[in-house]
Amino acid sequence: MSWKPGDRREGTSSMVRVDQAGEYGATRIYAGQLAVMGDRTPMARMIAGMAIQEERHRAFFDSMIARRGVRPTALQPFWNVAGFALGAVTAAMGPEAAMACTAAIETEIDLHYQQQLEELGTGDPELSEAVAKFRDEELEHRDTALEHGAEQAPAYPLLSTLIRAGCRAAIAVSKRI
Repeated sequence: MSWKPGDRREGTSSMVRVDQAGEYGATRIYAGQLAVMGDRTPMARMIAGMAIQEERHRAFFDSMIARRGVRPTALQPFWNVAGFALGAVTAAMGPEAAMACTAAIETEIDLHYQQQLEELGTGDPELSEAVAKFRDEELEHRDTALEHGAEQAPAYPLLSTLIRAGCRAAIAVSKRI
């Protein structure tokens, strides 16, 4: 039987593509934040720890893209610049804004990964296991950000709304492009 667009395989390929793009974007956001904040403060060390986890997530999806022959997003050069810029701008606004960025993104990633887990069911145990594990770590990042002042960021409701909307848009386009 030959594969056709819309088959289950297309769904998991799209998931791997968007998840790799998202984890790559996360590494770039943290790189931008650390470029502005340096690495000597407790907040910067905490961000560096989250960045290490995101690097591990990205490496997993890089490997999965290669093993499964999934086309990565063509938008990666854009996510490189946009992620770094988002990280740098939020860090320049202050540590609370950097944490607001993390909280907003991880809130959307929680919803995104939960939707993927529901869609996958038991159909792809390797992907399901990774998504579930990474989702738990992303929730830890969100909770850490909230505990470290995210909601005290200047114009937090607006900042959070804009970042969450951008995250949803990035997910939507990275699935396909």
